[in-house]
Amino acid sequence: MKINPYIGRLVLIFWVFGANVLAQSNDPIDAPKTDGALEQATQENSLLIVEPENNQIKEAPYNALAPAKAAFFSAVLPGLGQAYNKKYWKIPIVYGGIATGVYFYQRNTEDYNRFRDAYKRRLAGYQDDEFQGVSDARLRDAQKTAGRNRDVSLAMAIGVYLLNILDANVDAHLLRYNLNEDLTLRPEFLLQSNHRPNVYGVSLNISLP
Repeated sequence: MKINPYIGRLVLIFWVFGANVLAQSNDPIDAPKTDGALEQATQENSLLIVEPENNQIKEAPYNALAPAKAAFFSAVLPGLGQAYNKKYWKIPIVYGGIATGVYFYQRNTEDYNRFRDAYKRRLAGYQDDEFQGVSDARLRDAQKTAGRNRDVSLAMAIGVYLLNILDANVDAHLLRYNLNEDLTLRPEFLLQSNHRPNVYGVSLNISLP
């Protein structure tokens, strides 16, 4: 039986292309995804958090040496550290406290010297002091009281001076932080699509600057 050569060529062409079509239809890449594959892909993308962009607040650069400098300035000259921190209203308080302590120190020192000199003259046998009518015991007690008040006044002046240094140091520390009243609100939207029905959630974070 003779076969027409044209028919043989057509059969050969159909046979080659038919094999390629069958091979492509059995390829797992082009196969549609099953329900298990779709569920796995859904679980992988089930958590979605949308965060808005944060508006960052620009702050002055931190100066770690500022507290030490403020304390040094106040130690050299009382009130200078407060001026460095731009707390000018504290300067009169510093000088007022130191001046008060110095004033009472000088006054109690003068009283102490007067009582002491009068008592020493009485021990020497003289009765011409300015405290006529005052017994020796009361004059001695007045001398001791004036001496204690003098020491307290000196301690007060030194204490105000030390507090001036401490205040400048602590104030410089506090000025390194941003203490404005602005609050940062950051909403977050949560979507979990691996549940049926889908679960939505919203959270709100509040943070101080």
